[in-house]
Amino acid sequence: MTTTVIHKLVVIGVGLIGGSFAFALRKAGVVSHITGVGRSRENMRRAFTLGEIDEIASDIESALKDADLVFLAVPVGQTAEIMGQISPYLAPSTIVTDAGSTKQDVVAAAHSHLAPHLKNFVPGHPVAGAEKSGAGAANADLFRGKNVVLTPLKETSREATQKVTELWEACGARVSRMSATRHDEILAAVSHLPHVLAFALMNHVVSAGADGSNDAHDNELLRFAGSGFRDSTRIAGSSPEMWRDICLGNREALLNQIDAYQKELTAVRGMLAHGDGDALERFFANARSARERWLKSLPR
Repeated sequence: MTTTVIHKLVVIGVGLIGGSFAFALRKAGVVSHITGVGRSRENMRRAFTLGEIDEIASDIESALKDADLVFLAVPVGQTAEIMGQISPYLAPSTIVTDAGSTKQDVVAAAHSHLAPHLKNFVPGHPVAGAEKSGAGAANADLFRGKNVVLTPLKETSREATQKVTELWEACGARVSRMSATRHDEILAAVSHLPHVLAFALMNHVVSAGADGSNDAHDNELLRFAGSGFRDSTRIAGSSPEMWRDICLGNREALLNQIDAYQKELTAVRGMLAHGDGDALERFFANARSARERWLKSLPR
């Protein structure tokens, strides 16, 4: 049970993740006042109407006044700029954490822009989401039972890390800690690569079945696509801006995963080219067995 209570939370980027964090902490009864900061006035008004935030900030300085915790829930490509904007107005006791899907670039940005505040900076990543975005997609239970990874710096204080841990636990999340490098290696394989593949598959089928029109109803291939294709491409409905930033922010690890995946495809192509049914069946059976073992290992 969490013991951390914060009087003022500032959420910069009140979308799916930022709004859900605010909702979850409010539901848990561990936050008194939530101030929202964002680019879209329409989205911010939506967040206010839904009760995700209590106040729409007029500027960064007023938003950060008396803030206990600042939650950065913006595309990772904007992180450095936002850190530079908030740094002059952070109080010595204000904790800053983020939700970026990449961590090495976020850590580098913190060293450049939050140098006086590193003891209170706790990099984080909630491994949860949906293909929808914006304040209207927020859900108080989004993080329940989900993994959250924290990658504290060597400068980060134990107290700051513990407080952020307790807040995520109040959201119902399972919190792990690891290095930023290891985080990026893991997420490149199990999150970033699958998203790239989903986008690529959707683009491939649209192009292969095109007849000069962008209308899906006129695409011969898509007319016959079933639930398997829909499930495989579900995450291609995610934010292009967000995934552009994620892929560029973790490009070295992602390139390694793309190269490794390409070797798998090349192996399958060789089996097909040689008509090697036994090899194909073993390939598919190994994958099915691995997936079944993984599913059985998941918390229930």
